[in-house]
Amino acid sequence: MQTETVTRAIAARAAARGLARTSAQTRDALLLAIAAQLRQQAAQISAINASEVERAAARGMDAAFIDRLMLNEARVLAMAEEVERIAALADPLAASFDHRTLGNGARLHRRRVALGVIGVIYEARPNVTIDCAALALKTGNGVLLRGSSETLGSNLALLACVHAALREHGLDTGAVGLIENPERSEVDAMLQAVGLLDLIIPRGNAALHERCKHNARVPVITGGIGICHLYVDSEVDVEAALKVLINAKVQRPTVCNALDTVLLHRDIAAPFLPQLVTRMRAHKVALRLDPSAYQLASDAGLIGAGLNNGGLNNGGLRDGGLRDGDMIDSGPIQSGVTLAGAQDFATEWLGLVLGIAIVSDMAAAIAHIEAHSTGHSDGILSSNAEHAQAFLASVDSAAVYWNASTRFTDGAQLELGSEVAVSTQKVHARGPMGLEALTSYKWVIEGDYHVRAD
Repeated sequence: MQTETVTRAIAARAAARGLARTSAQTRDALLLAIAAQLRQQAAQISAINASEVERAAARGMDAAFIDRLMLNEARVLAMAEEVERIAALADPLAASFDHRTLGNGARLHRRRVALGVIGVIYEARPNVTIDCAALALKTGNGVLLRGSSETLGSNLALLACVHAALREHGLDTGAVGLIENPERSEVDAMLQAVGLLDLIIPRGNAALHERCKHNARVPVITGGIGICHLYVDSEVDVEAALKVLINAKVQRPTVCNALDTVLLHRDIAAPFLPQLVTRMRAHKVALRLDPSAYQLASDAGLIGAGLNNGGLNNGGLRDGGLRDGDMIDSGPIQSGVTLAGAQDFATEWLGLVLGIAIVSDMAAAIAHIEAHSTGHSDGILSSNAEHAQAFLASVDSAAVYWNASTRFTDGAQLELGSEVAVSTQKVHARGPMGLEALTSYKWVIEGDYHVRAD
């Protein structure tokens, strides 16, 4: 008996052949129609999602999961705007490059082509349904989606918007398929779908990525697991650096590009750490300090008095997440500042928790990053250009920063339109995977009835 995966993958491949031959104008009009559908259905989509959020909360899912799951009306409208931005980008399939004339007079260039059919396996985030559909359609690819059972209703409501737009433009709705069967066997079928899927992108926890890497016969791009660092150099604008650190940790703590660890140069630690602890605690961030940082915080009187711990609960999120500027009342904080455990610097927090370590110099900071980073997003805060350039040259992550928040590792923020994932590997694509990452290329050779002589 044919699995749902195989049935939908066959349909996506057939539809993708026609889609790749459509004009850029048709594909852009299709995306604008999807955006219009999202606007029209925003209230209905958010109502369906609210019931899923309620069920997840009743099952005791943590606040970080709830935040990733939530798709309120404002978020749906923001998705529509993002689809419109993708439509406004240049057509990637029109790109040709590396033009040159060979010694024999033949003309050579490379031309961008669609990959074919992309399989995406994702958890919790229903916005991925639209992100992946829009990017795939813009690049002439089919896409097969497999979301989590917790968001099936939301995903189906979003898919209905995509299918309505495809029908409006006379295109095959099979171009975007969604696997509804919650059985894990369907994931296995995707991983084995040689000849039907050209690429699989997992978006979920480390266990999902490992399962895909070890079991797939289809090419897999892994990433999205971010243990992100910012190193505070000995020469730094303290106030500006504190603002960056707060933004990187607090602006949306449940995502992969949120800050997990701060590394402080020992020469700046004494004046900097007390301010960092005070401000992070004001945002309800629980702190995990290495022995040197903990001793310094204790000497400064920060352990046992100061700011309220805010009653951290399931990551400390409130109303979808604290935002920069949210404050809390004063009071004891000892439960919010603790000595780091053995695995704390190897943990992607996805919530309001932050590790802090004091390092002897930049070399020690880089060594710490090499030992604990997942190769996602790491940066330096420094007023010394020479120090910054040395750091940028030495740290080999998908995105490296000088005086900027790690929260910019995002397709929309880097003006790529959006992303299907953030790749932390080096083959084919790295970093936020926008339009270009969903294409390959072919060599085009134009001759004058050339024949090879040797």
